[in-house]
Amino acid sequence: MIIKPVVLILLGLNVVNRNKLPTHGPAILAPSHNSHLDTLVLMSLFPLRMIHKIRPVAAADYFLANRYIAWFALNVIGIIPLNRKQVTRKTQLFEQCHKALKQGEILIFFPEGSRGEPEKMTQLKKGIFHLTRDCKPVLVYPIMMHGLGRSLPKGEALFVPFNCDVIVGEPLSCTSHASALVQEIELQFNSMRSLCSTYRVDEE
Repeated sequence: MIIKPVVLILLGLNVVNRNKLPTHGPAILAPSHNSHLDTLVLMSLFPLRMIHKIRPVAAADYFLANRYIAWFALNVIGIIPLNRKQVTRKTQLFEQCHKALKQGEILIFFPEGSRGEPEKMTQLKKGIFHLTRDCKPVLVYPIMMHGLGRSLPKGEALFVPFNCDVIVGEPLSCTSHASALVQEIELQFNSMRSLCSTYRVDEE
């Protein structure tokens, strides 16, 4: 209830293919990542009755490091903390994610991992493959988000209102090879970027 009005009032959103968002779980949203606003904007696209089912997967070492941020992240945003520095076994690392998917929840999982420079794509990681492999037949929804890196860049505490794009891609099934799934997501990202009203050719 807090997130929706903040996003709708302060940001100019251009949303394409919103009707392709999943209406129920289990499902995984795989958005590009430039800003903390990415998560809030994505959650705002779902009806209030579904918000409790939308679970962002976030780095425990960042979001649980400060008790105030931890309280907000766990109790308001509803993150699933990922202990990526202390756990190396994939089954243990994604245990809470798998549990959430089995309960019919919709995860937000950034295939780039951390935020990078504003509006610059970084190499996709293979974690999303390990997340889906044990939860077939969950679908993965690539989503291109553009402009939010200028609204709230990494390292900034106050955001500046900007127009932003959200393009929802075609859902993907889990493949038998990590590189194939990553390549499919990357292809859709590159295709969807040209649909962004805030995209500039000189960004490449």
